[in-house]
Amino acid sequence: MSFTAGSAIRFGWETFKKRPWFFVGATVVIVFAYGVVGAVSNGIDSALGSSAEDVSVIGSLVNLALSTFVGMGVTAFFLAAHDNPETVDLSALWHPRPFWKFLAASILVGLAIGIGFVLLIVPGILAMVFFMFSTVIVIDRDLGPIEAMKESMRIGRGYRWSLLGLVVLLALIVFVGMLALFVGLLVAMPVATLAFIHAYRVLSGSDGRGPIPVDARLAA
Repeated sequence: MSFTAGSAIRFGWETFKKRPWFFVGATVVIVFAYGVVGAVSNGIDSALGSSAEDVSVIGSLVNLALSTFVGMGVTAFFLAAHDNPETVDLSALWHPRPFWKFLAASILVGLAIGIGFVLLIVPGILAMVFFMFSTVIVIDRDLGPIEAMKESMRIGRGYRWSLLGLVVLLALIVFVGMLALFVGLLVAMPVATLAFIHAYRVLSGSDGRGPIPVDARLAA
């Protein structure tokens, strides 16, 4: 058993084709949810007076909290869609726990990547690859943020270049979707996210076939 970026993307595309209109509809709901988050936080700033510094802080905190809830739901939804594409429904988007673990993991990963890019470009890229599955692991296994980051590093061992290639390819897919008058994003986003989740499932062994042996990883 092996992992390649191409195999993950093929899985994402094949899974999308099983229920294309459902995944397009789910993506519309997700985009709408993020739009509501932005509107609510902007509305709070406008209502309280955007000139006050503390107001922008309140709006930012509300945005962070609501975005975290949406992000948790999106992660849980695509985990369910990966595992049961024929039966998953929109109710999987409601996944409000573990809020604090997910938020902490998101912040820590963001800080690690940000600091890496401030120091040099390469450390930032490495941090992005090392910790790319951290928030997925929090939702999937209910681990704490530090444990999830360690686990993300562990399961990607020996596949750093393949994972970096996957990140680049997924970014290209989303970019092409944006070029298609943004309508292409309704296809690109679910395909890319399903491919990302598939990479996690394969490398962690939670796809039902067992984890990739360490020797095989190091040989890759």
